[in-house]
Amino acid sequence: MNQDLRRKLDKITNILFAGGVNNPITYIEQISYLIYLKLLDERENDIAQQIRLGSSRAKTLYPEQAERFRWSKWRFYSGDKLHKFIRDEVFPYMSNINSDNEYIAAYFRDAVLEIHDPNVLKEVIDEIDSIIFSSLGSDVKGDIYEYMLTYLNTMEGSLLGQFRTPRQIRKLMVELVEPEIGDTIYDPACGTAGFLIDALEYIMSKYSQRIEEVPIYGEEWLIRKYLEKLNSESHLKFNDSELPFDTDPKLRKKFLGELKESNPNLMTYEKGDGVNIPDWHLLEDSLYGIDVSRQIMRIATMNMVLHGISKANIKRGNTLSEMGGLTDEDLYRKYKVILSNPPFAGVLPKESIRENLPKNTKKSELLFLAVMFDALAEGGRCAVIVPEGLLFGSTTAHIELRVKLIEKFNLQAVISLPAGVFKPYAGVKTSILLFRKLVKDSLFENNIATQKVWFYEIKNDGYDPDKITGGGRPETPDKNDIPDLINQWNIYKKFGFKNPPGVEGLSILGHGSEEPKCWWVLADRISENDYNLTAGRYKPQIINKNNEENLVELLEETIDIEKNITKKLENLLKEIKISI
Repeated sequence: MNQDLRRKLDKITNILFAGGVNNPITYIEQISYLIYLKLLDERENDIAQQIRLGSSRAKTLYPEQAERFRWSKWRFYSGDKLHKFIRDEVFPYMSNINSDNEYIAAYFRDAVLEIHDPNVLKEVIDEIDSIIFSSLGSDVKGDIYEYMLTYLNTMEGSLLGQFRTPRQIRKLMVELVEPEIGDTIYDPACGTAGFLIDALEYIMSKYSQRIEEVPIYGEEWLIRKYLEKLNSESHLKFNDSELPFDTDPKLRKKFLGELKESNPNLMTYEKGDGVNIPDWHLLEDSLYGIDVSRQIMRIATMNMVLHGISKANIKRGNTLSEMGGLTDEDLYRKYKVILSNPPFAGVLPKESIRENLPKNTKKSELLFLAVMFDALAEGGRCAVIVPEGLLFGSTTAHIELRVKLIEKFNLQAVISLPAGVFKPYAGVKTSILLFRKLVKDSLFENNIATQKVWFYEIKNDGYDPDKITGGGRPETPDKNDIPDLINQWNIYKKFGFKNPPGVEGLSILGHGSEEPKCWWVLADRISENDYNLTAGRYKPQIINKNNEENLVELLEETIDIEKNITKKLENLLKEIKISI
């Protein structure tokens, strides 16, 4: 995404916020409506062109009597006429569009125009109209939306943060489950569809001619770092409009290489054009998400659309409820990959909980895990973020779920996340569970219930765990355990998950030993500990010098005591022999 596009997006943001549209979710929702209307107008031009050439069976969204609802027909209106036309005519038309385009109708159903100032609305429409989306690749269109979401995420007090898992954690989880074309991929609490987009980008990067390496902090961070370098080396002051990154990719690659050399733990990921994907429709039809909020569902849908998924399988509904607005097909479909960070704090009325879920709990975090157990296809992989309490809770419901996870699935890893990973929005301690569902009657070597569990403790995730600036945590590219975790995992996988990296859990390590980042524990040992799955419960202990001295003293005292006991027993034995 070039600097001109960034400036347009920043201008739209400033116009809306100055015009009173300052709720982050409302901001994104309103922008999404307008962008979608512009996209559909551009698509209509493509359809008309194809029809003229006799190469399209696609039906127009705007038959002759409805031409006036097209963006290109009303975008010149102004004042109250523009505002009322969109509110009272365009939105109702789109929400009742023909049955061939039900996904569009569902998107606009109950839509409300909340840009109340006609002048603000006109300014925003003019800026959006200047962007020709059809000339942009899906990667650039996706970057536009990600930029808006990230921009909001950095704003102090942003409500959107509660719906977004940090990018570095999403990328890690996708890397661990390795989605592939043909996999059905699901998030039962999808929020803005971050996991689904990352899974899509991961797959696209495997089938690309042009691949770009991106720092986990995003392109804006890279630009900022390059500006810092230029300004430190010159008495002149440069700004981002003078950067040649957009026209000189070799310079960008060279500078990123320099950053990686000076920061070996700098986390990056790959983005590709996906031109070698053998069946795009298969990939498009394999991504599924559900969210309880209609606003968030719309944001997720637009995120997918701008990333090239024209008919996104995103639905509004409650995954946990018998009356959640979902069909039986939605509720009982099986998926090869599940990626999720479900809400932790919810409590459902028992009467509302789905029939096939546990009846001994109302806690949403337990119910969501049970949903994933059921929704995962045989041989499927799941990576899910859970609150720490789920790993050690002592209620029957907690223990039964952990028993099932160990004995009926293959729990491959528990990854402990830093307590500050969700700051400034939440300080709750969490972990990632990584597990596979067994295949019935399969003799495949790794198709066995949990034998060993690998634990990895992430202390640093590339951001300062304590400081908060401007609504987010400052970047610390030199402090990030995630690249090491991925490297250790790949070694583990390479050798068939036979020998987990690290030392055995609960080991005693001698004075001077390096604090371990990872360790493993036998499933039998876990069952002996009430199926407790917290990483810290099994962390190897290092004996420091004082502890060693204390241990020597304790052993010497024990030996002296045993000598005294032995002496007394010998005297007692002599007395008994004499009396016989």
